[in-house]
Amino acid sequence: MKRPFQIVLLVGLALLPIGGVAAVGNSPSVLARFGSLKQGSLPRIFTVYGVVVPNPSARDTLMAPLQTTISNVFVRSGQRVVKGAKLVQLAPSPASTVAYVQAKSALDVANKLVLRTRALVGSHLATEQQLAQAEQNYWDAQAALAALRSQGAEGIHDVIAPFSAIVSKLTATPGAIVSEGAPLVELVRPNGLMVKVGVVASEANLVVEGDQVTLRPLGGGQTLHGTVLFRGSIVEATSGLVPVDISAPPGKILLGEIFRADIKVGKIHGYVVPHHAVLVDDIGAPYVVQSDKLVAKKVKVKVVGSFKDNDVVSGPLNPILPLVISGAYQMDNGTHIRVVPNQTVTATDRKGN
Repeated sequence: MKRPFQIVLLVGLALLPIGGVAAVGNSPSVLARFGSLKQGSLPRIFTVYGVVVPNPSARDTLMAPLQTTISNVFVRSGQRVVKGAKLVQLAPSPASTVAYVQAKSALDVANKLVLRTRALVGSHLATEQQLAQAEQNYWDAQAALAALRSQGAEGIHDVIAPFSAIVSKLTATPGAIVSEGAPLVELVRPNGLMVKVGVVASEANLVVEGDQVTLRPLGGGQTLHGTVLFRGSIVEATSGLVPVDISAPPGKILLGEIFRADIKVGKIHGYVVPHHAVLVDDIGAPYVVQSDKLVAKKVKVKVVGSFKDNDVVSGPLNPILPLVISGAYQMDNGTHIRVVPNQTVTATDRKGN
């Protein structure tokens, strides 16, 4: 005899409103919280991605001083070295050895010629002009030999780091014979690193030197702060973007590290609303809900910018009507609204006014 009563009770419970939806008369209503609609501004942010590279002024390439044989390599790519550290050991190539022997012989001949010419001048068998020419030849031969010695042609020669640096590139290979001017080691000053990014051409003119930038490592880690050092005036063919160089705190970044860069390029003005108050309809168009005498009114908007938990929107909004900041996802045009208890409402919110 009790089963019919239990069935009716269960059906009745199933028909009770779920969440914030309740009935007002014959129409459903939604519990909502309001916020005021205000004009304001947020920072305009360009989010781009880039990699840590050396500043051109912080990079130095050490090259072979003459044709030489690489006898030993003391470092590897990516290694950090101190000023004065041995990088590469060079031995003169056969051709360099021949050039050195010839220069040494030429100096010896020039020295003997000077001595002979002086004796002849004393015997009035040579002129002062001939002595001057012999002495000039001697000094030229001495300079040529000194140059070859400084370049390592005399024997084993070590290439030394001229400053504390990171070995960014190593092309020297033990046993190889390289020509004069061939690159051996590329060094980068640790405090001369920067983040290189690119921006689309349509936005490039908004970026200026000195703009503040927030840097976030792509793999996670400490957030850093820098400034725009340089903004290019051409579109790079390889990337299709305008290059932008960004400074970073010394010692906080690694060569080759990838960063997300948020560049502040001014402010965006409009209605500032909480991010969660902006919804998207079935076709992907953003909208917000306003309350007109406790009746929902959906208003299509355009999101023109975002920063942290707020958006700047534009559209046919009524600044007098309050903005629904919670519960709007349950509403459609004409939905009745119930106000969260203890929240003050204005005269335009009160039903019937």
